[in-house]
Amino acid sequence: MTPYPKSALILCLFALAGLLNGCSSDRGKVNHTEFCLNKYQAAKELFEKHKYGKAQDRLEEILSLCAGTGVIAQSQFLLAESYFNLEEWIEARGEYGSFVQNFPGDPYIETAEFRKAISSFNIEFKVARDESNTTIAMRDFERYLSNYPNSPLRDSVNYYYGLLTERLAEKEFQTARLYYRMDKYQAAVIYLKEFLETYKVSKRRKDAFKIIVDSYIELDQFEPARNYLTMMRGEFANDEDIEKIFQKNEKNIASAEKDFEKRMKKDSKKKKEDKEDKKMTD
Repeated sequence: MTPYPKSALILCLFALAGLLNGCSSDRGKVNHTEFCLNKYQAAKELFEKHKYGKAQDRLEEILSLCAGTGVIAQSQFLLAESYFNLEEWIEARGEYGSFVQNFPGDPYIETAEFRKAISSFNIEFKVARDESNTTIAMRDFERYLSNYPNSPLRDSVNYYYGLLTERLAEKEFQTARLYYRMDKYQAAVIYLKEFLETYKVSKRRKDAFKIIVDSYIELDQFEPARNYLTMMRGEFANDEDIEKIFQKNEKNIASAEKDFEKRMKKDSKKKKEDKEDKKMTD
């Protein structure tokens, strides 16, 4: 036998082995894809039955095992939705954020961005604590409107944004009121002036006017007290109680002004007497 036929036989065997190996590899890939599709379908069915916790377990497994099988985007979104429905807001925001970052061209991207902002809004907020959660939520809504300026959800975004702004206003107001209660009237005035300048539609504006007027009275600064009282009267002209408030504060200012004048006269008299006593002693 010549060497040539033997070489040809060996090449044929290698080719056949490669072909079989390729077929086996393709068959394994198909099986893995089917496995992932079936797992996603099972997770989706659990989600539709409101069994969100069980759905999460399946979806987490898909995200770790099924890259390249065509179900990652849907699984990521469904995982975020499951956290959203369970009102686990921190986790929901994180999963929506991952979806937005990883799948910017997905048809559900706008929904994900909106619900990410809603999740931020719902994260626990307490006035006495740091307002970082509020500012994060505001940025999320701002980003959504920037990306979707013609969104039919614009009114909803503005509503939530207004509530977030009121949260910040409440924190500033509470800080100012605390300074007032601590008899730190100048600090209270500084905060309240900034508050009135910044938060034009806050429900705390009338209270802020009252405290800034009282603070100026305590500081014996009667002209600014009257100015802010007049401003409050103009802004709340349609409030049925505003005239009573105005008249009461006018009397308070007038009374405080008389007391101040008496103190000044008394201090002046004492200083004069002290000066005369000093002369006599010298």
